[in-house]
Amino acid sequence: MAVTFSELHTADGLKALEAHLAGKTYVSGDAISKDDIKVFAAVPSKPGAEFPNAARWYETVAAAVASRFPGKGVGVNLPGAGSAPAAAAPAAEVAKDDDDDDDDLDLFGDETEEDKKAADERAAAKASAKKKESGKSSVLMDVKPWDDETDMKKLEEAVRSVQMEGLTWGASKLVPVGYGIKKMTIMLTIVDDLVSVDSLIEDHLTEAPINEYVQSCDIVAFNKI
Repeated sequence: MAVTFSELHTADGLKALEAHLAGKTYVSGDAISKDDIKVFAAVPSKPGAEFPNAARWYETVAAAVASRFPGKGVGVNLPGAGSAPAAAAPAAEVAKDDDDDDDDLDLFGDETEEDKKAADERAAAKASAKKKESGKSSVLMDVKPWDDETDMKKLEEAVRSVQMEGLTWGASKLVPVGYGIKKMTIMLTIVDDLVSVDSLIEDHLTEAPINEYVQSCDIVAFNKI
């Protein structure tokens, strides 16, 4: 809902702004916006001590504008500044919807390289924190060869060749199952949000070229860490 201010160069106008800013940091919303810039431009100078809310808001917007445009000014004279016609923002201008502001200068629309870099770093930190918070599981798996002629050394190399984020292979050993056939029992640790054991088996360990050595895989134990 649009808010209308007028006569902001006068005490009455500042009283209206003071009342509106009670309990608020900005004119509208939780962040600085075009509304603040419009009203700021209509206030000729920092409001006095009798308008604490307006004075605090004025300093906040002034600091934001100064940080965006750090160059030192040499002084500009504006004929008529301080008079009612030049200093006051007409009610229609202050209340104008953003849809009519296509040609306005947006002080906060362009990201600098530093802003983009900082945003990327924050996103990376959040992603890293999320991964650290993800649960882990310890899995014991039986890997069975096709027959007693399967090269178990190559079978193990083929299994360990599967590498993905969140998967860590552990110790392994060969266990006799009969008729000269041995199976490989191997430990692995997974990050639950990144690795699915079922997908690991179906999409990797029992697919070409690893299925040249591996007939099947069985999960013997699955424990949350």
